[in-house]
Amino acid sequence: MDDLILVVEDSDEDFEALRRVLRELAITCSLHRVCDGEDALGYLYQKNSFADAPRPSLILMDLNLPGTDGREVIQQIKQRDRLKAIPIVVLTTSANPKDIETCYFYGANSYLVKPMGIKKLKETIAIFYQYWFEVGILPSMEN
Repeated sequence: MDDLILVVEDSDEDFEALRRVLRELAITCSLHRVCDGEDALGYLYQKNSFADAPRPSLILMDLNLPGTDGREVIQQIKQRDRLKAIPIVVLTTSANPKDIETCYFYGANSYLVKPMGIKKLKETIAIFYQYWFEVGILPSMEN
């Protein structure tokens, strides 16, 4: 099975850096990107242009998004029985303790601060991928 990561990221530069790092690490998961909170929820609720969207294995989410921000998206996802088992990993520039506390309170499974520089990003993504995919932490996605 090919793992699918739903990436919720409004920065083209950050998304391209993520794709580049995944290629360099020879990680072969599929990515689907949405750029804001409304599209993230539309994708997960399979509404409108996302009617046939496959269920992601994991959600990798930035916090500070246009419109509905990441905190609200986390809260809404974790309140839906059909979606709450999908792990949410926050990957953001904010190291604010209040943001971290809020994300965990709403149900995020992990919180990572985006590192500066491609080398540090590569290390962070390698650890993230190993933890969530290679060790088998992900829950069964049957339904």
